[in-house]
Amino acid sequence: MDTKDLEKKIIKALDENKYGSLGTIEAGNKPKVRYMAVFHDGLTIYLATSRKTHKVVELKDNPNACLLLGFEEGGSKDLLEIEATVEVTKDESLRSKVWSKELEKWFEGPDDPDYVILELTPTRIEYTGKNKENGVWEKQAVNTGK
Repeated sequence: MDTKDLEKKIIKALDENKYGSLGTIEAGNKPKVRYMAVFHDGLTIYLATSRKTHKVVELKDNPNACLLLGFEEGGSKDLLEIEATVEVTKDESLRSKVWSKELEKWFEGPDDPDYVILELTPTRIEYTGKNKENGVWEKQAVNTGK
């Protein structure tokens, strides 16, 4: 499968899987995994969370994370294992773009000061289709011309 076809399949799987399991490293070098609602724009992935959560502190200390999608009820049954670096986005417009009625359970609205968006920049994505096709997408190194 060529890179463009693989990217299309990954984006389709992201479209069809609204929840995933985010893994981070907490203090003491121990893994921690939690379910998160997943939003995306192409291969850039966003997660809504509270500024006051442990994951925000964990990601500040170690921005490497893994997101697993695909076997949740209602999902596509395509599996994505996504390795990424994560940071709280500085793009304030994403707060409104990602906002949904579901988030009202935790936040007063898109302007709630505790509501933040985590931006995942994938470095590697393993794709396994429900029909057993698979592929590995890896971020291409940027050529700086040096």
